[in-house]
Amino acid sequence: MTRRNETGTQSDESCLRPDRALESDLELAANEAIAACGGDAREAVKALIVANDFLEAQLDALRKKVSTGYARGRLPGARQHKDEADG
Repeated sequence: MTRRNETGTQSDESCLRPDRALESDLELAANEAIAACGGDAREAVKALIVANDFLEAQLDALRKKVSTGYARGRLPGARQHKDEADG
């Protein structure tokens, strides 16, 4: 994870040392997902993939609704996004 320091520049040191609170939150979220699927980690992964696909579809729909002028330089285009997923 890249963070911005006080001057606004990026710092990659957080990649080397994950924030303990973030790590704890991630563990908690993983445990909750597995528990929601009856303790089956494989089912939890499948459910999260489905949820991710749903969110990606929503994001693609929103990208199409945002004007090109506003989004220029802020969002990758739908074609670029699809190419990255395929390649």
